Amino acid sequence: MAAPRLSAPGLRVLSGTSRPGRLFAPRSKSFCSSATTSRPLSAQRLAEKLRAQKQEQKTKKIPVPTNPVQRRVQELVRFTQQLQRVHPNVLAKELSRGILHQDKDLVVINKPYGLPVHGGPGVQLCITDVLPILAKMLRGHKAEPLHLCHRLDKETTGVMVLAWEKDMAHQVQELFRTRQVEKKYWAITVRVPLPSAGVVDIPIVEKEVQGQQQHHKMTLAPGYRMDNGKMVKVRANRSAHVAVTQYQVLSSTPSSALVELQPVTGIKHQLRVHLSFGLDCPILGDHKYSDWSRLAPQKLSAGTLKKLGLQQAKARYIPLHLHARQLVLPALGSRTEELLLACRLPRFFACSLHRLGLEMPNQDQSRDKEAKRVDAQ
Repeated sequence: MAAPRLSAPGLRVLSGTSRPGRLFAPRSKSFCSSATTSRPLSAQRLAEKLRAQKQEQKTKKIPVPTNPVQRRVQELVRFTQQLQRVHPNVLAKELSRGILHQDKDLVVINKPYGLPVHGGPGVQLCITDVLPILAKMLRGHKAEPLHLCHRLDKETTGVMVLAWEKDMAHQVQELFRTRQVEKKYWAITVRVPLPSAGVVDIPIVEKEVQGQQQHHKMTLAPGYRMDNGKMVKVRANRSAHVAVTQYQVLSSTPSSALVELQPVTGIKHQLRVHLSFGLDCPILGDHKYSDWSRLAPQKLSAGTLKKLGLQQAKARYIPLHLHARQLVLPALGSRTEELLLACRLPRFFACSLHRLGLEMPNQDQSRDKEAKRVDAQ
């Protein structure tokens, strides 16, 4: 009996020498060959396209601002973000390039902006993480890790002292604790302190700020307050710390100033609190202590924004302009004389000085030029 024909168009049953019951599609050879070659090729093309898109995203350049100040701010933000992503070896190498002084007891580095000293929530990389690597770079693979002698805030730049031996680190820490180390900081302030030189001697305490965002801040705890126009002594806060800051205006314009600060004590955020809440002249870029009740970008006058070439919407990118300019360590260990350690200003700080019309003292200008010349060599 003959096999029935299939009604589906384009298909027929082969008989005779062919295997019975085998379905055959016209041009099946070309169809099969195209199927076996097109599918892998399509997947390959898809993979290549995805790789090309990823590469394009990596190499895609962020539009460069035409304003030079905005460009520098963008560079600084990118640099601080990169510091948290670089390999510890790369960061240690960068710190080694910024060494200010080195002897058998101490290593003094130039701390970069945006780099925390210690680890904590959200911190991927800090200075303490790379101290063992830095020590090996300087003294070989058998070197013991360096030790911190003091600390600076994440946003503060400048002189930082490290020690080779733990005992030496404790000795230097004791010098800091007993106020035998002469410290000088430079800050650019919003508004000009009055009088132009003086001492702020107001205790500091940490308090919780009630508001839309509950947070903690250091604040003033003065011993007196005004009551109906009269000075009234208040009960001392047991949690308050004695805090004393000597200051001097080095250069000023009607809306800003370059101020030299000499902290006698070393309370957390002391300089920032004394300038902002004590003298009503917050540090440029201090987005935490420019307003007590809230956490928001620092508000600047139209004149200051114009000089900086920024809009208020971009003010949050302004870095803290606080720099550990100089330390003087007394004779210690094998040293019979005091050691003066000075650190030139970071680029963004110097650029802000220029834009705001502030000038450095002559001796400091020559010192910075000499430091730049040494770095170039």
